Amino acid sequence: MSTGTRPVRIGNCSGFYGDRFAAMEEMLSGGDLDVITGDYLAELTMLILGKDTLRDPDLGYARTFLRQLDDCLALALDKGVRIVANAGGLNPHGLAAKVRELAAAQGLDAPVAVVDGDNLIERRDELGVPGAMTANAYLGGFGIARALEEGAAVVITGRVTDASLTVGPAAWWHGWGPERLDEIAGAMAAGHVIECGTQATGGNYAFFDDGEVGDLLWPGFPLAEVAENGDAVIAKHPGTGGAVTVGTVSAQLLYEVASPSYFGPDATLRLDTIDLFQEGRDRVLISGCRGDAPPETYKVATTTVGGWRNEMTFLLTGLDIEAKAALVETQLRARLDPAPEHLEFRLARTDHPDADTEAAASAQLTVVARDKDAASVGKPFSAAAVELALASYPGATPTAPPGKGGPFGVYEPKFIDVTTVEHRLTLPGGEEIVIDPSPLAGEPSRVDETKVEQEGSGGVVPEVGGGSVRAPLGRVAAARSGDKGGDANIGVWVRTDEQWQWLRTALTTEVLRELLPEARELDIERHELPNLRALNFVVHGILGRGVAEGFRFDPQAKGLAEWLRSRVVTIPAHLLPAGYDPRDDGVSAK
Repeated sequence: MSTGTRPVRIGNCSGFYGDRFAAMEEMLSGGDLDVITGDYLAELTMLILGKDTLRDPDLGYARTFLRQLDDCLALALDKGVRIVANAGGLNPHGLAAKVRELAAAQGLDAPVAVVDGDNLIERRDELGVPGAMTANAYLGGFGIARALEEGAAVVITGRVTDASLTVGPAAWWHGWGPERLDEIAGAMAAGHVIECGTQATGGNYAFFDDGEVGDLLWPGFPLAEVAENGDAVIAKHPGTGGAVTVGTVSAQLLYEVASPSYFGPDATLRLDTIDLFQEGRDRVLISGCRGDAPPETYKVATTTVGGWRNEMTFLLTGLDIEAKAALVETQLRARLDPAPEHLEFRLARTDHPDADTEAAASAQLTVVARDKDAASVGKPFSAAAVELALASYPGATPTAPPGKGGPFGVYEPKFIDVTTVEHRLTLPGGEEIVIDPSPLAGEPSRVDETKVEQEGSGGVVPEVGGGSVRAPLGRVAAARSGDKGGDANIGVWVRTDEQWQWLRTALTTEVLRELLPEARELDIERHELPNLRALNFVVHGILGRGVAEGFRFDPQAKGLAEWLRSRVVTIPAHLLPAGYDPRDDGVSAK
């Protein structure tokens, strides 16, 4: 652990497998760090890595991480920066062996430790998914902490929670034990903020165009200064793009969360206890975090090959768009006999009347076929689509030749008793240690639960004295959305107390159903987070069986929040930006 009591500086250089390659070098050379982390895994990534192992059992890890280390390992060792990454995926020991080879080739002394035990594929029958390709428990941070305590310069993990990449180094640095629930919760909050890289520094930010986040050409990656009491300052290296503001941190805190209880294997963070304060330029303090005991179960992410899919997109230009789309559907259904199990026609009306460009005059019809039998969505589907080239609607044009199709995955979360999973640490010298689960797992909550609003009241956005205006919700509120398996969350927040008092009354569950008709028949949870001036909605089932299935126009729900922000509602005029004119958004002034 640290010889002093100063905060530990933890920087993140990856938010997903494929993130900016140069980020590791930028973070190491741009300022002081104690630990650098990398998050490479997501639900879809596990399926990709599973396919890799079918092709070559020696793969199954994030190969870009190894290439980054080839450039940066010597720099990290020279600066005394420890490296912690979940890039091991399905084969952490295989990646660790490659790292050792790389270090030896460069003449470097880099002790490498491995955290695993998450891979439960041999227990897939017990988990109720006998056909699973991957099955991985989300482990906590104390294996990482022990590895660092034992002198590891590089810690390679399998599936740990994204926040554990920060919890582990913070627990090591400050010497926390599992009983330090509030402190662990604070590190979880910081880890959740920095896990997605530049989303904490202005990337994908709702108010990107009003000057708050500045230059987004190359937004800097974030870092967290985690103090001994669990408080943390989110920052970035000087001179890097983007910005760290209460808004950008709020956005990331609301990303891919459900209830105010944010469950982890080491603690349960209560999101409704978090306070944010702009401490200075590009410095936001996260404080007040309260932690409950972790649950008695680990979440297990399973992915299964659910079948095969193929698709084709047609451009429909000019007049009679809906009639043209109907003709394609009629023709394809007649030619596909027997039809695939699922045949879906999606018409995106991107066309405009009397358009001055052909692109603006065109709509897109996407046809998606899915079936358990690869043959039924392969050549028969492609041949039927090609046959329409000279025999269908006027101007018939596919956007690309049809392909052979390919497999699609299904994500399904499972849960397993923590006492039945062996959280293992392999030290640089080869010694294997089992990390015990938290002794507090399953203890009752210490923090009062907040009320969940299942159904809102009203159905219309109320008007407030002083005049009101019809305008897009996003002219007042920011939002961010993401996938949670087959569900999606939409976090909505505002900047002022007055706006918050309006939002919490105006945006009920019933109103959300009206604004997002695709969610009208689905179960929706609504949670209030007053400290963040935020609402969080969880829309159950909108993504079907998860992102890997990819049946929806926006399969990861990344744009769901922006669709909501674009919907027109009645807003008190004094809450809108000064000089706002609804006609600028194409909204009638009446």
